[in-house]
Amino acid sequence: MANETKVGVVTVTYNSAGVIDGFLRSILRQSHRHFVLFVIDNASSDTTLRQLATYGDTRIVVKAESRNLGLAAGNNQGIRASLEQGCDAVLIINNDTEFEPALLEKLIAGLEEHAGDMIVPKMYYFDPPDKIWCAGGQFNRMKGYLSVHYGENQMDRGQYDRVREVEFAPMACMMIRSNVFARIGLIDEQYFLYFDDNDFCLRAKRAGLKLIYLPSATLRHKVSALAKNSPSVAHYMIARNHVYFIRKNLSLGARLVYLPAYQFRLVLKSLFRILDWKEFAQREKGFLCGLRIAVSRAGVEVAGGAEGRTAVAKAGKP
Repeated sequence: MANETKVGVVTVTYNSAGVIDGFLRSILRQSHRHFVLFVIDNASSDTTLRQLATYGDTRIVVKAESRNLGLAAGNNQGIRASLEQGCDAVLIINNDTEFEPALLEKLIAGLEEHAGDMIVPKMYYFDPPDKIWCAGGQFNRMKGYLSVHYGENQMDRGQYDRVREVEFAPMACMMIRSNVFARIGLIDEQYFLYFDDNDFCLRAKRAGLKLIYLPSATLRHKVSALAKNSPSVAHYMIARNHVYFIRKNLSLGARLVYLPAYQFRLVLKSLFRILDWKEFAQREKGFLCGLRIAVSRAGVEVAGGAEGRTAVAKAGKP
């Protein structure tokens, strides 16, 4: 039965020329052959699309956007395409990853064996390859439901080799049964990037869905360069989206605690020079924007692409 499972593999490219070939080599050598790869390109200005065009595999479907829709909206496009094609499961995966030939096969089998609704592998850093990036995770309720990666930056000595149910994992690699989207909706596009996986996992948890961590399946992640190459964007979007996440998902009483505490923490970090002035300004700008965003209760009804694109364009400017 597992061999008959049709998987929609969804990845969003954005100037991914430096990583896309390694990713495609990994996906095209999978032992599980019954999949369609949906590549949503967010207006790459490098050679990403030309590189994709050199692969003749009919399972690769490329949709080139004329503008940057953001990671959340790009993933939603791929999810919708997967559902339209009758896929039994959707694998949302970053293209700055490389992985074993049995990844799809193991994740499909793990969903069945452990009666999961969603499943994630053990994720390592690409370099060094034996350092853990994420072995499942949880929410830190003391910090406004920030996500915590189990095992992050630890050398793998087998300490996370037990299959377990977890409440959070990043969508760098997550296989999701197709019926999950009918139950909780798609990804909230207001996030553009960052915190979209926090929101999705929390909605899944509250709906009683089961997220499985499967350590026998492995992947290596060339952890995103955005924070390094565009720190202003990262600082702005993380603050913006954390505030929006709190407003959307927590009770009024919790919001009245977390949001003032968040603002106080920013000011305190600035006063003690933990944040320099530029970083504080970007985070403060993001904080204020997060207070103004219209909250999408359904998770997918309000698309935040335009505001997100404007944020990415302006965040680095003085």
